[in-house]
Amino acid sequence: MRYDFDTPVERRGTGCYKWDCDEMAADVIPMWVADMDFRVAEPIVDALRRRVEHGVFGYERVPDAYYEAIIEWFRRRHGWRIEREWIQYTTGVVPAMSAVIKALTKPGDKVLVQTPVYNCFFSSIKNNKCQVLRAPLCYTGATYKVDFAEFERIIAEEKPRLFLMCNPHNPAGRVWTREELMRMGEICLRHGVMVVADEIHCELVMPGHKFTPFGSLSAEMQSNCVAMNSSSKSFNTAGLQCANIICCDGEVRAKIDRALNDNEVCDVNPLGVEALMAAYNEGAEWIDELNAYLWENYKALKDYFARYMPGLRVSELEGTYLVWVNISATGLNADELTHRLLSEGRVLVNSGLMYSDGASEGQNFIRLNIACPRSQMMEGLARIRSVVDRI
Repeated sequence: MRYDFDTPVERRGTGCYKWDCDEMAADVIPMWVADMDFRVAEPIVDALRRRVEHGVFGYERVPDAYYEAIIEWFRRRHGWRIEREWIQYTTGVVPAMSAVIKALTKPGDKVLVQTPVYNCFFSSIKNNKCQVLRAPLCYTGATYKVDFAEFERIIAEEKPRLFLMCNPHNPAGRVWTREELMRMGEICLRHGVMVVADEIHCELVMPGHKFTPFGSLSAEMQSNCVAMNSSSKSFNTAGLQCANIICCDGEVRAKIDRALNDNEVCDVNPLGVEALMAAYNEGAEWIDELNAYLWENYKALKDYFARYMPGLRVSELEGTYLVWVNISATGLNADELTHRLLSEGRVLVNSGLMYSDGASEGQNFIRLNIACPRSQMMEGLARIRSVVDRI
């Protein structure tokens, strides 16, 4: 392996949210917010160094090379042919989501989500004065599936304007198959619901699974879709504030452009532009090695739980670096266990309740971030065990 993911990088004291938030005392291990404790790929560091050495950081005019990097990456990696005019840049996927909802709904409209799901889905919907409509995923004890009959019943009866889809799914860890995406897309087409696809984790895919961009399914699906992605999650550059909205419909793009300007998120950081180009042009080997390392982390975690905490069920991980664990055997709900893990075990994890907006789908789960050196992860797991053993 060319890249070193085992050597810890000291992040505490650098102003990073993951290590320097109020809960993170000097003895706490973070296994919560979704960023990685790995140094980024060297081509990104080199590109940023060259840009910084120039010494001037004015307003950015995004170059042709930026669009070309996106187009070529998705063509090579995912077989999706994107046209330049389909791409609209913004500061992040969450601002993108908010702008798309603002553009394509009116206050009071319903927006469908599959719970449990990334917590900012709820805030983006509510902040645009729309209603959250839930279609809970079916938990099988190891993974999640879509109940397609129930999915269509909810859409037919409740008539949402949009369906916010997460693929790869955070926190469930699913990478939806082409067949699953087609079935969801066909239901949305039948009922006039546009698909808004959060695909930010699209490069973080485990062996045996394949990410399929929703827009690549067919011309018909592409016309009924707005996709949101960024190199930031996969290449660990979230702080550089750069993401993209991809939509082939010119009228829809015009509405989104208006919303981006209304929300004042229509400019990007010049360093984010450089990082994306370096990641997509020179980062393929790094991301492949990263995924291999994450897979070994996941296997080590799963083995640890099976050996020392067999009552807690680890969900299958198909994509992302976020592991969803059923903690119902402890008799505590997610908030209660999360509090005890921090206060007694000195390890910070995410409560599952935040991914269901307080509803029951998340009350028996915690989410663990395994994107860190294996030694750090194993220490975090030992701390979790020390608390679970006392319950």
